Order: sequence, then structure tokens, then C-alpha cells
Amino acid sequence: MSEDILAAASSVDSVEDLARLLRQLRRRQAHRLKVPELTYRELAAKTGWSIGIIAGYFAGRTLPPTDRFDIFITLLGASPAEQGMLATLRDRVAESRRHPAPAPSRGEPSWPKPRQLPADVFRFSGRESELAELDSLLGDGPNATVVISALSGTAGVGKTALAVHWAHRVAARFIDGQLYVNLRGFDATGPPMSPAEAVRGFLDAFGVQAQRVPISEEAQIGLYRSIVADRRVLLLLDNARDAEQVRPLLPGSAHCLTIVTSRNRLASLVIAEGAQPLSLDLLSSAEARQMLISRLGEKAVAHSPAAAEEVIERCARLPLALAIVSARVRANPALTVAAVAKELRAGQGSLDLFAEEDGMANVRAVFSYSYNHLSDAAKDLFRLLGTQPGPDITTDAATSLAGQEAATVRQLLTVLVRANLVTEHQPGRFAFHDLLRAYAREQADLGDSESVRAAALRRCLDHYLHSAYQASLMMYPQRDPIALIDPDPAAVVSTFADIDEARAWFADEHTVLLAAIDHAAAIGLSTHAWQLAWAIGDVLDWRGLWHPMVASQSTALLVAQQAGDERGMAHARRLLGRAYIRLGRWDEAESLLHQAVQLFHGLGDPVGEANTHIALSRIHEQHGRMRAALGHSQQALTLFGAAGHRAGQARSLNTVGWYHALLGEYEQAIESCKAALDLHARIGSRFGQAPAWDSLGYAHQRLGHYTEAVSCFDNAIVLYREVGDRYHEADTMVHLADSHAAASAWESAAATYREALQTLDELNHPAAVEVRPKLKQVEDQLA
Repeated sequence: MSEDILAAASSVDSVEDLARLLRQLRRRQAHRLKVPELTYRELAAKTGWSIGIIAGYFAGRTLPPTDRFDIFITLLGASPAEQGMLATLRDRVAESRRHPAPAPSRGEPSWPKPRQLPADVFRFSGRESELAELDSLLGDGPNATVVISALSGTAGVGKTALAVHWAHRVAARFIDGQLYVNLRGFDATGPPMSPAEAVRGFLDAFGVQAQRVPISEEAQIGLYRSIVADRRVLLLLDNARDAEQVRPLLPGSAHCLTIVTSRNRLASLVIAEGAQPLSLDLLSSAEARQMLISRLGEKAVAHSPAAAEEVIERCARLPLALAIVSARVRANPALTVAAVAKELRAGQGSLDLFAEEDGMANVRAVFSYSYNHLSDAAKDLFRLLGTQPGPDITTDAATSLAGQEAATVRQLLTVLVRANLVTEHQPGRFAFHDLLRAYAREQADLGDSESVRAAALRRCLDHYLHSAYQASLMMYPQRDPIALIDPDPAAVVSTFADIDEARAWFADEHTVLLAAIDHAAAIGLSTHAWQLAWAIGDVLDWRGLWHPMVASQSTALLVAQQAGDERGMAHARRLLGRAYIRLGRWDEAESLLHQAVQLFHGLGDPVGEANTHIALSRIHEQHGRMRAALGHSQQALTLFGAAGHRAGQARSLNTVGWYHALLGEYEQAIESCKAALDLHARIGSRFGQAPAWDSLGYAHQRLGHYTEAVSCFDNAIVLYREVGDRYHEADTMVHLADSHAAASAWESAAATYREALQTLDELNHPAAVEVRPKLKQVEDQLA
């Protein structure tokens, strides 16, 4: 499509826009043929339609039916590629007329429209019959997208490439967004992604705040399906292991399309869910030749046709293999197709793990061909990358793995990307195709000693542990530190300029960090495992990732027990207990926390013991046992005081005051909260002062001291704004408005409720439901 047509196509939203594009096509055709533009009369003669109908199409008064539109744009000189794009635009206009987007009602969340599809495939070619089969699944009816396409085929055959390319072709039909997830069904680095993790990713894509995400997996799936209900969303579920992994992710909407790729045929998905199977075989010889031409040019292939055919056959007509060979030739202009054929002939091998029953040739010869042309340094890095624990790797982690200078490793990664041996799927993040990972691991086993591999893995895990620790303390400086094991001098510890950088790092790395915990446990590095679980524990908690928190802390506890590491057991039990509290597993949480108290006591660690008592107080509060909750908070205060831990003293003084307030002992609550504020101020803990002001305000409000309560809440709001805690800012504003209302200051109460409600709505927080009736009551007073 020409640049002018492409630019015009990007803004087509109505029948009038489509008509303008048709007129542009007619002008372009006349310019290309150097003839006058086709008249309405000439077009009528060619089509058998009336002049009035044709005039209506060009004027934008009438949307052409699908069959007429296809004829029309062909007569106007649209290329096959343009015809597909124009047909999609025509369908989008038709769909928008059938289902105009409703304006969200007041208070209804306005969900973002995610655009998660990976970039379209570079110079995609072939697969015309498969694309046509996929196109046929959509049809023209309003419910035509009630279909699941399960694309199966062996590794490297191009399932993802086809799915991504076709998804881009039809994306315009799905006006409410496109979701993508790699389910890691055949990932050599660890287990497949759980449906719960995938659903959490989808909820994140729709902007659902962590505090709004339900606890149970079933409720999370329900929320996700509620969001996509009555929306037109395309989902691409890539690299699925089996139907059970996919089934919870299927939307219940009749307007969504789900594409699933897998090496398995997913027969039960076809039987039970009505999926449309599409098995992807090797490229035909013609398609493979066209792929070489698209990447190397007609001249290069035509110069040695016999050699080109040999390359195709030695690459087994496998798209991945052909892409690697093409990249090698493009990178070396002096290399001919004939030379490639000769080298492939001399470098045959087999990748036994991926030898398929259908007789498809293995790709080890192709990988070795590319690998053998690397420098020794690039080969070394490639082998080590096959041993690292995560699904992908950053430059800092790769530098630690290699034990070399960062600039050198960055240069080597660039070499590997250009050779198509790794992919930079995000800036600074690199990943393997699973076959390439297997090949890299084989080469590491053959070319590196066990001690070299072990040292590299240790450096990599040092990087993850110490970087996660630094990020955690950057985000939450009041957190009680632990004594980490010393890192290898060659391990890179990532640094963070501010809280935002630390949060972004955790968001990108949390999947890798979870895999690193499991990997450290598997190879016997128990201290790395539990300390890394400790480093990410609070972050998982604050982000609402409680199921991964349970999994990681369970692993930490297991390896600490196996190693007889009582400190590791104590920390793991405390954090696992906290995760169970979030999930409502009260009995298990209480048992673990009591065990942690005993361990910390035996270790002579009063700070750990005190923190555990605070967690126990929350269990008693939840069950209405306020006196027991107060007792644990007082024990924490005593322990923090004996340890000289002033931040802990201040924190526990506030919890003591809070429980006095909940018990109706308001004077004692005020005294304790004031002491907490004074200590927080002396140690410079501004973040700690905010909840103390809020607790103090609550006590004054209950005593009818509305002026004092308002002042306390104002102070808390200022501090929450300073640290950027929007939810607690809004929560305290509700308390402030309550005080205004109790004092009959109706206008102030209404204004404050509105401001709090605006923030809660922006956060999509369910607490907004409780605020609206309060606002209405105040507005009724003002009426």
C-alpha cells in the first residue's frame, strides 16, 4: 500500500472516511495508468450497478456490502495486500455502526484499551491458505467471532509468527483492545505459566488496581470476564501447554476472538469448547523459496537456484531455520547462497530432544552453522545464556552471568541478536526461542566445565538477590534489613535513582525473580533462595500477588528447613503467614506466626519477633479479639524498645493506639498515637507519621473533638500526598469528611467526599461504593 493510502487508511472511522479513501484510490489508479479517472457511468457498465448506487458509495451516503466492496476496490486497482486492509476497514466501519460505543455511566470504570500484540513479523511471507482459513472464521455476522483458533505445530514451524501476523490483520475489528500472553507451555526454564498469573496480567492491562483484585482465583477470572463482557477484544494465548491451561482464560463474551498456539493439538478444547483446529505443517518448497526471496532478494536466490533448493531442504523448510540462515547472509554481503549450502552440508547434526515423529529434520545443523561463525567470546556468552534461570534476561544479569565488563557484554548481545540467536523482545531484555535454549544448554554441557557453569549461575543469582534487596529498600526505606551473603565481585548490582525506577524494575523482573528462587532451591543454594524470597516478599504483598508470595515463601521455608537454617525458617514463616492472612487462611497463618515467634526468640532476634507479633495482632483484629490484638502490639512495643529499634517502637506505638481506639479507650489511644508521632518525627520517618495522624484523628472523632480530628486528618493527607500514596490519601479524606459531617459542616463534608470519590474512581477502588451514599446524605442536607 502506498504511503498516501496507508496514511489515509489509519484515520478511517466512518462511511465518509471510507468514501474519501475510495476517491483517493480512483485518482491513484488514473495517475498510474496515465488515463482519466473512471466515471460513474464507466463503473456502472463494468459492474452492472446503477449510477446512483455508485455515486452513493463515492459520496459516503451508502456503505457497500462486502461482496460489492471487494469488486469495487479491485476495479479501482487495489493490490491484494491493500484489499485485505481495506476489507478490514470496511468491516470496522460496519461494526461501529452496529455497535456504537456507549458512553460510560457516572461512576462506571472506563477501562483502558490494551494493545499488547507483539510487533508484526519481519517480511512475513507464505501461509496464504492458512491465512485464508483463519479469515473464513470471522465471517460477517454479528456473532462471527465466537470462535477459538488452536494453532498447533512443532517448535519453530511459525505458529506464533502466523498468529501474530493474522492478529495484526484483523486487529481493527476488535475496537476494545488486544491481549497477548506467552503461557510458557514448553519453556525449558521452568513450569508453564499458571492461569492465575495470566489473568493477573490481563487485569493489569485493563488498569485494575491491586487493591481491587479479588483474593480467590475464581473471583479474579470472574472479574476479567466481566471486564471483557460486551466488548470486542482479541486474545492471543501463545505457547499453551494443554487445554486445561487455556480454558480458564477463555472469555465468556460472544464478541471476542481467542487465538491459541500450542505444540499440542488441544483436542479437548476442540471437542468441549468448539475450537477450530488449524495444524501448521512445514512450509511448502514454494513458500520456503518465497521466504528466502523476501529476505535476501530475488537476485541472490535466482543466481544459484540449485543451492537455494539445497538450503531449503537442509533447513527442513522450517521458518526458524530459514530466518537464521537469511540473517547470516544479510550480515555478510560476501556470503553467497551457494556458500551457505556448502557449509550446511558440512555441518550436519541433530537436536535429539526435538526430533519429531513426522520426520521433520532437526535444526542443530542450522544452529551450529550460525553458532560456529561467532567469535569465541560470543560463543561463551551464548552457552552461558542457556543456563540462566529466567524466561528472559537483562543486560545487567547477562553481565553478571558472563563475569565480564558491561560494555563487552552489551556488544556481544548485539552480535547474538543480529545472528538471530537471541531476541531483544523489549529494550534491554533478551530471550531465547526454546529450541535455541536447548541447543545452548547442550553446548554449555559440552564446552564448559561444571565449575564454570556453577560459578556463572552463582554470579547471576547474586545479581538478582542484591538488586532485589536494593530495590526493596529504595521503595520502602523503613523496612528492617537482613544480612545478605556477599556477592561475587563480578556480579552487577543494579542501582535505582528513585522509587519509580525501583518499582519499574520489580514490575519487569518479578517473573524472573520467582524463577530464580526455584532455580536456586533446585541447585542447592538455599541461602540465595530464602533471602531472595525475603527481598521480594513485601513487594509481592503490596502488589497483591499473594499466590506467588505463598509459592515463593513455601519454597524458601522448604530449603531453609533442609539446610537447618533457623533464620531463614523464621523469616519464611513470618512472610508466609502474612501471605496466608491476605488470603484469609487464618489458622495456617496463626500457626506459622507462632512458630516464627519461637524461632526469632531462640535466635535472639527481638526485631523479627516484634514484627511477627504485629502480624499476629492483625489476625486477632480480624476475628474481633481486640484485647488479644492489643496484647500482641504491646509485646511488639516491649521487644522493639529492648532492641533500641526506634522505627519499630514508633510503628508499634501507633498499633497500640489503634487497638485502644477500637476498644473505645480513646484517651489512651490519643496518648499512644501522640507518642508514636513524636518518635516518628525524631527519627525522620515522615511516611510513618501519616498512619499515626490518621489513627489519632479517629480517636478524636470518636470523642467528638471534631476540630482536632480535622487537623489530624489534614496532616495525614499532606504526608500521604508527599509519598504518593493515593489510596490512603483518599481513605483519610473520607475520614475527614466524616468529621465535617458529624460537626454539621455540610459544605466542607460534601467537597471532601467528592474529592475522595474522584480519587477512588480513578483508582477503580471498590471503596467508592461506600462513599457515594455518604455524599448523597450530605447533599440532601444541603438541598
